[in-house]
Amino acid sequence: MAQKTSRPHAPPTLSVKGRDVRIRTIGILVLIGLAIWFIAANTESVGIRLWIPTVTLPLWAVLTVTLLVGLVIGGLLAHRRAKR
Repeated sequence: MAQKTSRPHAPPTLSVKGRDVRIRTIGILVLIGLAIWFIAANTESVGIRLWIPTVTLPLWAVLTVTLLVGLVIGGLLAHRRAKR
């Protein structure tokens, strides 16, 4: 009977300029680049209703705040998941 040997599962990587880079890291960098491009392309002012007052802000500022809040929430969820 053959014995099963358990090998640790390594994440998929690509070799870039002689360094191993995780595919997940490349995907995250591409998404960040697309988000920055999208924010930079939207510079018009928009009206935003905050419960009672309506404020006028540049769309890039609104998108940046939304991105930062999403990153913070995602980081907190990932940290909480890693603790388990």
